[in-house]
Amino acid sequence: MVATRSAAGPGRVRTGPVEGVWRFPVPAVEASVPRTRHAVRDRLLAQGMAGVRYQELVDDLLLIVSELVGNAVTHAAELSPEVITELTVGSDWVRVSVEDGDPYRPKALESDAGRTGGRGLLLVKSITLQAGGVCDVERTGEGGKVVWASLPVPREEAR
Repeated sequence: MVATRSAAGPGRVRTGPVEGVWRFPVPAVEASVPRTRHAVRDRLLAQGMAGVRYQELVDDLLLIVSELVGNAVTHAAELSPEVITELTVGSDWVRVSVEDGDPYRPKALESDAGRTGGRGLLLVKSITLQAGGVCDVERTGEGGKVVWASLPVPREEAR
């Protein structure tokens, strides 16, 4: 899991997280879910998103990562031996995306009390909308898909 780009210029006064893009490629196995979640958490904290101001954002992002990587491992592993999570930190937003090689475009299932499982994407959409963000599923140039969610960074409170 390697950083691909980070932007924090010299002399820059930082009032929010340090911007950058990181990719976390992992094998499509169950152990990759907590491994990716921990790597994303560590990167978010290293980018300055520790403390009360960012707690809800970090919690939401980690739940989204867990659901999306878990879905890719569960449903796409046969056609995609590797899953790639990308974390993009901007000054006003954070985006997480999970890419796999399976062409099937998932749909959020409606809530059904009699059914176990199958509501991960619905949960991701719900968390994203509640946070004021957006999410979607897109095709990749290689024929797979990327599922992503972008959440706003909480503004610094006026003093």
